[in-house]
Amino acid sequence: MEAYQDKPARWTVKDVLQWTTDYFRKKDMETPRLDAEVLLAHALKVDRLRLYLDLERPLTPQERTVYRDLIRRRASREPVALIIGVKEFWSLPFKVTRGVLIPRPDTERLVEVVLDEIREKPAPFILEIGTGSGAVAVAIVKECPMAKLVATDLSRVAIAVAAANAETAGLRGSIEFVVADLLEPFAKAAKFDVICSNPPYIPSDVIPTLAPEITCFEPRTALDGGPDGLEVIRRLVDQTPLFLKEGGTLIIEVGEHQAEAVREIMSRTGHFTDIQFFSDLTGKSRVVKARLISSGVQTSDSA
Repeated sequence: MEAYQDKPARWTVKDVLQWTTDYFRKKDMETPRLDAEVLLAHALKVDRLRLYLDLERPLTPQERTVYRDLIRRRASREPVALIIGVKEFWSLPFKVTRGVLIPRPDTERLVEVVLDEIREKPAPFILEIGTGSGAVAVAIVKECPMAKLVATDLSRVAIAVAAANAETAGLRGSIEFVVADLLEPFAKAAKFDVICSNPPYIPSDVIPTLAPEITCFEPRTALDGGPDGLEVIRRLVDQTPLFLKEGGTLIIEVGEHQAEAVREIMSRTGHFTDIQFFSDLTGKSRVVKARLISSGVQTSDSA
């Protein structure tokens, strides 16, 4: 940081972008140029395109001070989304804060599978478990305004952020947000067409090995799936038959190597059929969908 602070130069947009990119690269950041651009655009209160239109514009001392602070925060491995307070998902901006899982591009595949499932339903009744920032719920209702959607999360912080994001997206009153542990607060009379979730699925002993951006800044409860990563998924599969309409679907995002294990969990209940995998852009199975064939169930032995 000293070189940036002390070098007697006329710092232009081009200069600071190059310096920051090099600095972040030395810090082993995954996307040094992108991070530099996003943070500078935030500091200058412009979009990234404007940076390229104004490459020769010098920064004022105040702008350089603001940008230096953002660089320091990123160098400490704080995620860019938390620094600027926003993460894009489904081409929509979502407010994010500490204590709320930052939405990932991979989870857009979950949204796609849900939307394909409800395409022919006039007014689908959907439950999302573990809404976090509300990104999945908002994306679904934006694309299918006739849907009735209930979204839950264990975290009151997450529910507050999700509700704020829904309002920002113009969906105030269109989504019901509930603080809940899976399906516990719902009466068994409530029957949904679709239950979807991006649950915690990372094995507990893997979490300490992840990038500091995750281990130091994101809520462990939204990540930790127990010893094998499947603990929450087992509970979800166990409870779901009581709350789905017969013929309804359970749609779950899973880890890169978990699809077959989740298929086995679903199959053992005896209540699901037509179990399908959906791949991400790299060809890895990341979403599992199953159809309910029987709702007359007490509990499953799979938990």
